[in-house]
Amino acid sequence: MFKQILFATTASPSCDHAARVAFDMAKRYGAELSVFHVLGIPSRGFSQFVKDVRTGETVTLDDDYLAWVKEEMKNTYARQLEIHTDCTLEALPGVPHTEILRAARKKDADLIIMGSTTREEDKGTYAYKSTTGSTLQAVTKSARCPVLMIGRPVASAWGGFSNIVFGTDFSKAADSAFLFALKVAKKLECTLHLFHAYDISSIHSGKAMDQDDIEDNMMDAREKIRKEYIPKMEGFDDYEIEIWEGIPYVEIVKFARENYADLIVMAHHTRKPDPEKEKIGSTVEQVVLRATCPVASVNRPDKIKDM
Repeated sequence: MFKQILFATTASPSCDHAARVAFDMAKRYGAELSVFHVLGIPSRGFSQFVKDVRTGETVTLDDDYLAWVKEEMKNTYARQLEIHTDCTLEALPGVPHTEILRAARKKDADLIIMGSTTREEDKGTYAYKSTTGSTLQAVTKSARCPVLMIGRPVASAWGGFSNIVFGTDFSKAADSAFLFALKVAKKLECTLHLFHAYDISSIHSGKAMDQDDIEDNMMDAREKIRKEYIPKMEGFDDYEIEIWEGIPYVEIVKFARENYADLIVMAHHTRKPDPEKEKIGSTVEQVVLRATCPVASVNRPDKIKDM
C-alpha cells in the first residue's frame, strides 16, 4: 500500500501530531519512512548563512550545525525511532516546499505527511485558526503523490484505517481523489463513504432556496454518485452514499466525526482546470483545520495508478 512515506517536519512541537501519524502509519503498513527537515533558506545564493525556519535566527551553515540539527531530530523523535527502525533522517538548507517536493520525487514517495502549520507562534491567533501554512499550500499544489495533512490531535488513526470519507463536488479534480480513496479502501478493507455536501451557503447572502429544490438537487447528487463512481468500483461493495445539505466544510467534518472516520479524502482544488495554478481549495483547508482525523489532499493521479 504505502512503501515510501516522506514526513516533512520542523522537528518542533507544531509537528507533533503529524509525527505521531507518520511513525504509526510507517510501522503499521511496513513503509520506509523519511523524516525530512529543511533547516533554513540561504541569505544570498550559496551563502554560508541561513535563516533557521524554527527560530528565525541567522546561523552559519557548516558541518557542525548540520550535525547538531540531525542530533536534535534524533532527540525529538527518540521514542518513535526505537519502535520504527526503518527510518532515515535528513536535514538540508533551501526553500522548504521546493526541497520537500524534490525529495518526494527523488524517493518516489507514495505519500507526504505534513502538519497544517509549522509556525508555533501563530497558535491562538485568527490566522492560525483559519489558514494553513504557506509551505503546506505550496506542497499540496504541486505534489505528484497524495499529501496527508494533520491539523489537530487525532485519535482515530491509531487503530489503522477502517472508515474513509471521500468528499466530492463531482469536479474533474475529484476523480483522482476518488481513485485514491477506493484503492486504500480495497487494500485495507475499509468502509468507503461517498459523501457530497449540497452547498446552501448562498442562503446567507439573501438568496434563500426553496426546500423542494434543495431536496430535488440532493436526489440528483445521489444519482450522480451512482452513475459516476459505483461503476468504477469493480465489485467493491463496502460503501455507503450520503448527501447532506449545508456549508460543505462544516458538513464534511460533522459527517466524518459522527461516522468515526479515520481518513477524509478530497481533491486539492476543484474550481480551476489546472490545480497547479491555484492554492488549496478553501473547503479542503477548513476541513484540515477542523477534522479530528487525517485529511488526504489529492492533486493528480500519477502515483495512485501504481498503488
